[in-house]
Amino acid sequence: MKHLVLPNSGHNYDSEAFKLGMWLFLFTEILLFGGLFIVYFVYRNLNGEAFLHASYELDVTIGTINTIILITSSMTVAMSITAIQKNNKKLALGLLWLTLFFALAFLVNKYFEWGAKIDHGLFPGMEHYLHLPPGEKLFFFLYYFMTGLHAVHIIVGGIFIGFVMKRIKDNEVTDEKFTILENSGLYWHLVDLIWIYLFPLFYLIN
Repeated sequence: MKHLVLPNSGHNYDSEAFKLGMWLFLFTEILLFGGLFIVYFVYRNLNGEAFLHASYELDVTIGTINTIILITSSMTVAMSITAIQKNNKKLALGLLWLTLFFALAFLVNKYFEWGAKIDHGLFPGMEHYLHLPPGEKLFFFLYYFMTGLHAVHIIVGGIFIGFVMKRIKDNEVTDEKFTILENSGLYWHLVDLIWIYLFPLFYLIN
């Protein structure tokens, strides 16, 4: 009796399980930031004028540039997936290198932005911060916590992409087996989406 053989059935099953696992992980991340957004809105409703006044200290230009950077980086990740599907490994790697460059540019901008605020004493625990009205203290605390947590996700996403790049170089990610690249793209899109919410919440209050 002949046995029915399903080519790559195990691989397909593993890929679907891997994708499901990533979606579940992303759901927990959405819950985390969703909870923080709720906290933000509660405190903003209680301290509307203070939040508005504190937001004037933020640099809208840098925030806008970082928004453009992340949106562009999401595009390069998506293009890298298309490139690997067409078996163009060189292009896929080039696009991922570009994504890492954008990630670094975002973090450098954030470093200088934070540095300017710290120079003005607008960091929790510093003397000038301690003399701010309670509402403004809350604003800056949430600003540093939420944008800092987002920056950590940028770093993690960059490490994830770097790991995927090594797998591509080692021919472990191919046009027939690229689930891990798709998952890194999903994670990066989430990082982008979170910033798209953070930007108007902190920078565009008025």
